[in-house]
Amino acid sequence: MVTDFSIKPVGAPVASPVVKPQPDAAKQAVPTDLPPPKSTTAADGANAARNNTQQPDTSHLSSQVMIDRAAGEIVYRVVDNRTSLVVRQYPEEARLRARAYLRAEDEAKRTHTRVRLDQTA
Repeated sequence: MVTDFSIKPVGAPVASPVVKPQPDAAKQAVPTDLPPPKSTTAADGANAARNNTQQPDTSHLSSQVMIDRAAGEIVYRVVDNRTSLVVRQYPEEARLRARAYLRAEDEAKRTHTRVRLDQTA
């Protein structure tokens, strides 16, 4: 007798509707009539609330792509055309300096480790 078996569903999964029962307080609530100045209406769900209602003006920004040869990396920058200042950069300047330093160390190790040893006795 085989004890292992698996049951696999056939067809597409069906989503069953979830019906939440009303709380007792809502069932026993008394409807109220308020004058229009004191009443409220539900917010329109189509317009999502946002803190930033104005779109930023990006007409003065330009994207630049350059190669940092010391670090051996491609650098992506967003530059303000009016002030020629870098707004965003990836990778950051500190990371580029660290990569350039480590790359220079690796080059120094390669040039100094090629010492021929005398293996004759």
